[in-house]
Amino acid sequence: MARAATTSDAFNAVAEPRRREILNFIALQERPVGEIVDRLGMEQPSVSKHLRVLLEVGLVNVRRDGRRMLYRTNAEAIRPLHEWTETFERYWRHQLSRVKERAERKSNPSNDSAPDFISRRKDDLDSNKN
Repeated sequence: MARAATTSDAFNAVAEPRRREILNFIALQERPVGEIVDRLGMEQPSVSKHLRVLLEVGLVNVRRDGRRMLYRTNAEAIRPLHEWTETFERYWRHQLSRVKERAERKSNPSNDSAPDFISRRKDDLDSNKN
């Protein structure tokens, strides 16, 4: 089966790790291409290509400031990605809680040594005989 184009949707666009790195870097503040290149240690043509893909799927916004183009993550467009990954976050949080509980039980066996039966007094046993 052929792989979907990276520009077909946000999910395919963020499959590339460098694009996720760019999105993280421009999430809180507008940045020009040159600053992205310098801070992330990527080549300028590569950054421009990744920004073009992110722009085409709507994950970044761009505005012109004189001769500079400033890029920023489009938080609204990322919402579907966040909502989809939330499902897995809840699953893993639950799994990690279960692992933690098991580890705590194993590291503290005195809490786990309680009998699985209900203790009864002699009088209770005698009354059952009648």
